[in-house]
Amino acid sequence: MYRHALVIGKFYPPHRGHHHLVRSAARIADHVTVVVMASAAETIPLDDRVTWMRQTHASDAAVTVTGIVCDAPMDLESETVWAAQVACMRAAVRQVDETPIDAVVSSEKYGDELARRFGATHVCIDAGRVAHPISGTACRADLAGRWDQLGEYTRAGLAARIVVLGAESTGTTTVSRALAQRYRSRGGGWARTGWVPEYGRQATVDKLDALRAVRPDATMDDLVWTGDDFAHIAAEQSRTEERAARTGSPVLICDTDAFATTVWERRYLGTDSRRAQEGLTERRALYLLTDHVGVPFVQDGIRDGEHVRAEMTRWFEDALTATRRSWVLLTGPLPERVALAERVVDLALAQRSSFGVPL
Repeated sequence: MYRHALVIGKFYPPHRGHHHLVRSAARIADHVTVVVMASAAETIPLDDRVTWMRQTHASDAAVTVTGIVCDAPMDLESETVWAAQVACMRAAVRQVDETPIDAVVSSEKYGDELARRFGATHVCIDAGRVAHPISGTACRADLAGRWDQLGEYTRAGLAARIVVLGAESTGTTTVSRALAQRYRSRGGGWARTGWVPEYGRQATVDKLDALRAVRPDATMDDLVWTGDDFAHIAAEQSRTEERAARTGSPVLICDTDAFATTVWERRYLGTDSRRAQEGLTERRALYLLTDHVGVPFVQDGIRDGEHVRAEMTRWFEDALTATRRSWVLLTGPLPERVALAERVVDLALAQRSSFGVPL
């Protein structure tokens, strides 16, 4: 029915109602431009919102998503404010499509006036929020309670990622599993709290099994590690983490991550080998480092040995600090480690659920 439809929004954060609006626009127009408008007062970066919208609508061939920072106030009674806002919208659209706008698709009362200023028709979708009774305001007020109203890529972006890492036989798996269970036991949406296992351990077992298929007496000392091995481990660890983040609760617990793989690569191949970085996707995460002190070493057949644990703990401390990652050292008996971990995670969740008030 229309050649070029426009959808405007803050998408702060993107939710199912927004995606319904965009897909409704795609059904009535040859092409749809979605403009994400952010201000300095808002605490979800513009680039993140644009990325989440693009990922969600990647299969909608008619949809193009762009964004712009606009710090003009909201005032529907002011001609100068209208002029300032529309100027930003037009500039954003020009970055991706010069075709004149002939439809403005919205669920807002101001849609009629916005369409008039574009010389377009206002197509109102679900003005009463019947199909999707949700708003960005409601999401910001109760992120955990509205978690299921967010798209999977938005959930992955907003989830508090907690990575437990440390030297061998220091309890990373035990602590991370216990921590995940603490949040699952809260019930509701928290029951879906994800736990991501350490892929490097499985990769080691597979590598040893493959060698023993031709050399039955082979041991860990016979394994030959390459940069390709660590690149593969890091990439698969990141893929597993991303899948879990899209379907879980507001917190994701990981038993190591791709960053930790870069430290293990240094352990086996030296500082000149940095292939694991190829699989490293930079995501904001909080790291819990399990101290080796006071934890008995248990040899399970694939571990190096107790003699390297102190050195590895120091390597992790130095690598985390050098890369400006947030980390907390877990010491003492297991119950105290888990208790401190939960306190740290609760603080992280509170921070992740706090949003700047939009203009």
